[in-house]
Amino acid sequence: MGGAGMPVEKSLNFGPSFKRLMGRLRPERAKVVLVILLGVISVVLSVIGPKILGKATDYIFNGLISRGLPAGLTKEEAIAGVRAKGDNGFADLLSGMNITPGQGVDFSSLGRLLLIVLILYVVSSLFLWAQGYLLNAVVQRTILRLRAEVEDKLNRLPLRYFDNSPRGDLLSRVTNDIDNIGQSLQQTLSQLLVSSLTVVGVVAMMFIISPLLALVALIAIPLSLFVTKAIASRSQVKFVAQWKNTGELNAQIEETYTGHSLVSVFGRRKEVEQRFADKNAELYGASFGAQFISGIIMPAMMFIGNLTYVLVAVIGGLRVASGSMSLGDVQAFIQYSRQFTQPLSQMASLANVLQSGVASAERVFELLDTEEQTPDPEKPATVRDPHGRVEFEKVSFRYVEDSPLIEDLSLVAAPGQTVAIVGPTGAGKTTLVNLIMRFYELDKGRITLDGVDVATMTRDDLRSRVGMVLQDTWLFGGTIRENIAYGRPTATEEEILAAAKATYVDRFVHSLPDGYETVIDEEGSGVSAGEKQLLTIARAFLADPALLILDEATSSVDTRTEVLVQHAMAALRQDRTSFVIAHRLSTIRDADLILVMESGRIVEQGNHEQLLAQRGAYFNLYNAQFSAAPTDLASVGGAASGGSAKGTTEA
Repeated sequence: MGGAGMPVEKSLNFGPSFKRLMGRLRPERAKVVLVILLGVISVVLSVIGPKILGKATDYIFNGLISRGLPAGLTKEEAIAGVRAKGDNGFADLLSGMNITPGQGVDFSSLGRLLLIVLILYVVSSLFLWAQGYLLNAVVQRTILRLRAEVEDKLNRLPLRYFDNSPRGDLLSRVTNDIDNIGQSLQQTLSQLLVSSLTVVGVVAMMFIISPLLALVALIAIPLSLFVTKAIASRSQVKFVAQWKNTGELNAQIEETYTGHSLVSVFGRRKEVEQRFADKNAELYGASFGAQFISGIIMPAMMFIGNLTYVLVAVIGGLRVASGSMSLGDVQAFIQYSRQFTQPLSQMASLANVLQSGVASAERVFELLDTEEQTPDPEKPATVRDPHGRVEFEKVSFRYVEDSPLIEDLSLVAAPGQTVAIVGPTGAGKTTLVNLIMRFYELDKGRITLDGVDVATMTRDDLRSRVGMVLQDTWLFGGTIRENIAYGRPTATEEEILAAAKATYVDRFVHSLPDGYETVIDEEGSGVSAGEKQLLTIARAFLADPALLILDEATSSVDTRTEVLVQHAMAALRQDRTSFVIAHRLSTIRDADLILVMESGRIVEQGNHEQLLAQRGAYFNLYNAQFSAAPTDLASVGGAASGGSAKGTTEA
């Protein structure tokens, strides 16, 4: 696909994608066969109808003509008398009719024929209704499985995929595109099946009635196919661009909505509105082009159908006049010719719906074909006696292949030890904990938990032993009690309250109208940023993990609350190995081991006093917090690489 807003360079590979989409119906084979059978019966009954109605027309027409002829004559005598009067055209007409001179319309036979036709159409409609009902169930179950498969796929995708994919576009694939596939299948499968069967049945009946007129009518087929293919090939590209732009517009809206306050603060509302207007205009152009071009199909088919109708009417009238066909057969043939062009027109008009559905299917298949994270081992290892010892053994990792980040890193975190990781932005601090959690896989080396390589454990087993509190809080729509209990769903009421009190959540919850039953949404409306962070800390308390990871976990709380939370965390870290990522170095002075990182390397390690005494990178980072001069801050990066900044004093 091309860049944002640009037409795609290559059209959708329709054939293989459509075949793959139809393959999704394979689990419903028995019902699909029944759907086809019901369609065949319905079409056969409806196709027979015009032929019987043609006989009814012959009864009426023959009766009216017969009543005007002298009674007592045979058909041959009546025709000879007409020829004797010089009316050869009327005589030719009579020769092709089934007449009894002097006898009128046989209403009893006519009534029986009309009753048979009525029964045929009613039964045909019932079978068609049953087919539609059954097909609806088939399609909805297929979409149900597709949604479930996409959900399972999302759970198997690596974190790298979500980092590189706009959330709005991903949500559009999971919601809009799957809904569009369901609607497209629902609208097209039944009509395409019935239309195809109708074309076959009608063609057979036309050849039975008149091979000559059938050949005339069949001229419409190659002409219709040529027109449909020519138009559909142009609309196909537009439909792919339409759904691509829909995903990009959703991503932009989601991004703007999430950062609405920042947009307002920096006064970028007009720029955001202009970006939206431009992308909306691109979506309009693609959608208009797709719908307009594909919308030409129906009028073109109607024009071809009308031409065919005129030819059939003229030739059929001439054949009736010559006595080689009955009026009822011509009437039936005209009905069949209309029935013949109508399904062709329907099939052609469904091309845009089908193109749109396959374009959406292509986007969903692209998601399903995305490379997954490495599967868990078939015979996973597990930690029998957890203590929380974590060891990095010559670990190397890079996000981008030609951009090294962590190279040959080794470190040991002893059981019960608090390890603080500090350093400038982009040094690789968060990357370390992501590697422990196996959010990303190592390029080289290994990480062990209590002597067990984490790569040999299942991800669920590994992560169940780790509690994590991030700088970016995450809450779901529900009560405060439910959000805390998310850390351990089996926790008792007493355990939930104990975790809340330990993290000072209990202090602010009692000021809320409904206490622990207060409902908050996904954005945490109704509680402050600091209170949201306390809730996530309480969640980690409740999980009671062997290994604790705190990534700037107190960045959004006030100073007084931070002191309280620090005391609570000290209790939480008892007998646990803890990794603490912090920029405010005053919060990690009590850490057993402080790692100073730069460019994926550990340049210094030790406790607070030892690192200050070295007067190196940590010394400069620590004192930079108390310096107001921008020039001093700018010098920190250079000094951190090995030198010592002059003029700074230990706080």
